[in-house]
Amino acid sequence: MPEAHDAPGVQAAPDTPGALDALLDLLDLERIERDIFRGQSRSALVPRVFGGQVAAQALVAAGRTVPEDRLAHSLHAYFLRPGDPGAPIVYAVDRIRDGRSFTTRRVVAVQHGQPIFHLSASFQAYEDGLDHQADMPAAPDPELLPTAAEMLPRHLPEDVARRLVEARAAVDLRYVDTPPWGSVGEPREPRSQVWFRTNGKLADDPLLHVCLATYVSDMTLLDSVLLAHGRGGWAVGDVVGASLDHAMWFHRPFRADEWLLYDQESPSAAGGRGLGQARIWTRDGKLAISVIQEGVVRVPRP
Repeated sequence: MPEAHDAPGVQAAPDTPGALDALLDLLDLERIERDIFRGQSRSALVPRVFGGQVAAQALVAAGRTVPEDRLAHSLHAYFLRPGDPGAPIVYAVDRIRDGRSFTTRRVVAVQHGQPIFHLSASFQAYEDGLDHQADMPAAPDPELLPTAAEMLPRHLPEDVARRLVEARAAVDLRYVDTPPWGSVGEPREPRSQVWFRTNGKLADDPLLHVCLATYVSDMTLLDSVLLAHGRGGWAVGDVVGASLDHAMWFHRPFRADEWLLYDQESPSAAGGRGLGQARIWTRDGKLAISVIQEGVVRVPRP
């Protein structure tokens, strides 16, 4: 049987910039026991652990207990409690099933003796099968769009823009249209697009690329909810919210260090919750990932 995945991120290319190195170190979990891992956190814009971080780390933990020939094809997760960025997170992996084609893992993330996050992930040995996909939507060339460092200061106070750029420095993320905080008070179609890739080359480990895409997937998915109501979001403080649950399906191979189009929309918001759904495409038009997330989206009380 092939060996289980080694640590994603530890084989990053030598020319990887410092911000990406720091993110890869964050995903390089410490193995405490056979199926127990420990991860650290980084400061975020809000006083809790960034949801994409804990989801990516949990997938790292699951992947390290799976043979290399089994690739992640789906994950389903619930965010149970806000994570404390000042404390380590312990990830306990439950080996639910090792079948002939599929492997299933359950991961519980624990802080201060309480579960903060729950992940179920499924892995599959590669096989040929039926193949079709939807057409990729139109989008401008990412190279023609402004970088986050160029775009964010146009719409946000200097200190907020600087902190947001620093928090996302490992990722080159480019908005196709004006982000929510750039059109406050102007409701529009609940749809948004961003291009993204890591700011540096990555090793060829497929698990690493899946984990990086999982990390980025939590950055902008609920923006489409905000757009429908002319709200600027967490960056300007006219809504409060948090991720509730998150699901991803990985359809085809991709690289997180090459441009990916994140096409997002919101079909519904009600009851203090908003739903975002999205597809992620490679630059050459292959449907790589489908994503759905629901989050708390509340208007602050006076």
